[in-house]
Amino acid sequence: MLSEFSPTLPPATVQEIRDSFAFFDGWEDKYRFLIDLGKSLPELPEEFRTETNLVRGCQSQVWLISHCDAQTGCLQFALDSDAHIVRGLAAIVLAAYQNRTPGEIITVDIEELFAELDLLSHLSATRGNGLRAMVSRVIAFARNYAAT
Repeated sequence: MLSEFSPTLPPATVQEIRDSFAFFDGWEDKYRFLIDLGKSLPELPEEFRTETNLVRGCQSQVWLISHCDAQTGCLQFALDSDAHIVRGLAAIVLAAYQNRTPGEIITVDIEELFAELDLLSHLSATRGNGLRAMVSRVIAFARNYAAT
C-alpha cells in the first residue's frame, strides 16, 4: 500500500496563501479562495478512504495518510475530504507541513498562521475543531516517525 503512496502537493505555498488572504477584502472572497484551493487538490484514491485513515473530530469526512521519504527523512502527506471548504483547509495544512522533517513539523506554530489569516474566527466551531484535528493527526504522525 505504501509503495502506491502519492503525496499531495499543496496548490499554494504558505506565502501565496498569506498574500491571497491579504489581497481579498471580505470573507466571501476568502471563502471562495479556500474552495478553489480545495478543488485543486487531487482526490485520494478510494482504497485510502478507510476507517483507519479517517481523521476523528471533523464535521466532514477527512482522510489523511502519511509516508516518510527514506532518502530525505521528510514526511509526505495526502489529505482529502468530502467537503470543498475542508479540502481548502487541508491545502493550508499541506502547505505548512508537506515535505518537512518530523522535527520541523513538531516545531511549526500553525496557530500563528491561523491567527494571521484570522481563520478560526471565521469558521464554525465544528470546522475549527476539524482543522485542529487534522493538525493534531499530522503532528502525531511526526512524533511517531521521530520516535522510530
